[in-house]
Amino acid sequence: MNFHEALIGELKKIKNQCDKSIAQLSDQELHWQPDPESNSIAILMKHMAGNMLSRWTDFLTTDGEKPTRNRDGEFVDDFTTRADLEAFWNRGWEKALGTMESLTPEELTKTVYIRGEAHSVPLALARQFWHYSQHSGQIIYIAKHLRGPEWKTLSIPRKR
Repeated sequence: MNFHEALIGELKKIKNQCDKSIAQLSDQELHWQPDPESNSIAILMKHMAGNMLSRWTDFLTTDGEKPTRNRDGEFVDDFTTRADLEAFWNRGWEKALGTMESLTPEELTKTVYIRGEAHSVPLALARQFWHYSQHSGQIIYIAKHLRGPEWKTLSIPRKR
C-alpha cells in the first residue's frame, strides 16, 4: 500500500468514527455549543463539508479556494434538519474521497493551488488530512463529552 492509498484508508476511518459519534447524539446535541464562540458539531460538519466541496471540486485544474465558497457562512448553524445536515456532510465526503480515489500516479506529481499558494498534490493531500483530522477530533471529543457515561467507545474500551 502506498501513501496515497493509506491516506484514503485513514480518512475513511476518520469519517466512520465521526459518523459513529454523530449517531450517538440527539438532534439537539448536534447543535450544542459550550459558549457562543465555540463550534457545535453541526457547525464543524458544515465547515468540513464546505471545505471539501471547495477543495476537491476540479482539484487539479482550479484553485482549491473557490470564489463561490462562503467560508464565513460555514460557521453559521442554520441547518434545520438532521437529514439536510447529514446530506451536506456526506456530499462533502463523497467529493473528497471520490476525487482522491480517482487520482492517478501521474496526477500525484502535479502542482495544485490553494488560496493562490502552490502545493504538490501529496502536500495538498496531507494538508487536508491534517485539517479533517483536527476537526474530526473536535467532533468526537464533543460527542463523548455530551454522552458522558453513555458513550459507546470507538476503539478498545479502557481496562480491556
